[in-house]
Order: sequence, then structure tokens, then C-alpha cells
Amino acid sequence: MMAARLLSYTGALAEENRQALNQLAALLEHISPASYQHLQAPQATQSVGKHVRHILEHYQTLLDHLNAIASLDYEGRKRDTWLETCPQTALQHLHAIDNALTRVATLPADTALTLGYPLDANEMHTTAYLPSSLGRELAFLTSHSIHHMALISLLCAEQDIALPEHFGVHPSTLRHWKAQLAS
Repeated sequence: MMAARLLSYTGALAEENRQALNQLAALLEHISPASYQHLQAPQATQSVGKHVRHILEHYQTLLDHLNAIASLDYEGRKRDTWLETCPQTALQHLHAIDNALTRVATLPADTALTLGYPLDANEMHTTAYLPSSLGRELAFLTSHSIHHMALISLLCAEQDIALPEHFGVHPSTLRHWKAQLAS
């Protein structure tokens, strides 16, 4: 019974991530390369593409480490500039991640993982190795993706790029809004 519940948690967590990625895919299908790379001001450092790359590389980090002995290291990701400059390349990568999440949904939520988290506080310059699980990392990726999608929505608004009403809104917020309407 417990194993079945853990699998259903993984499936639900993977589905929340896939829903966020599907919203992102819809944007990638119609955004121009110029808008994707656009920096709003001369000193601006962020673009839609940079946020998309950041999101996708976090997913790829988890996927790369599922069967590895090494710890997860989100800070040590690749930072592939093609993902931040070419929306079609990002879309292809997103589809591959989406397919992989379908397979991940069949694993138990308590699949053990270790997160390597670099610490620079107090001149430590070390890495803390923290126990984690597949379910915990999928929950993190949902929140992380939605956070960056909210920032993407602001960048798109500055360029008059229309997005769906709930783009960048966390599933928990949508559930809350639904409950408020029902009461």
C-alpha cells in the first residue's frame, strides 16, 4: 500500500512539472529569437531565454543524476548558451525532458538522492551533502520553474507578448483560488 502511494505521489509531482513545462513549450512555440534574447535595458542581464535555460538545466541535472552515484549539483550545471539564444533548441530539449518525466513518474517518490550544496559562508568554501529524495526534488523543481516562469511573464509583458492567464502561477495558488471560488 505504501509503495503504491509513493508511486502515485511521484506521478502527481511529475505531472505538475509537466504542466509547467507545457506552458513553457507554448511560449517557445511562438516567441521570436529576438524577443527570446531581448534585454530590457543596457545594464539588464536577464532575458526570457536565460530563464528558460536555467529552468531546463535544473531538470537536466536531476535527470542526469537519477542513476548516478554522484550527488546532485544544481550549481554545476552546463549553462548551454544555445538553450538561451534559440527557442527551437530549447523547445526540443524541453520535449526530451517531458518524455523523461513520464519515465520518472514510475519511480518511487522516496528514491534516495544526495544534494551537494556549496557553502561559502564564513569563508568555509565547502559543500554540504544533504539527503533528499526524488519526490522532494520534483516538488522543488515545480516551485523553481514556476518562480522563473513568473519572472518570464514580467519580461514578456514588457515586450507585449501575450501569455495564458495562469502562466507562472503555482499549482497551490490555483488550488487556493479554486477553493475560494467554491466557498
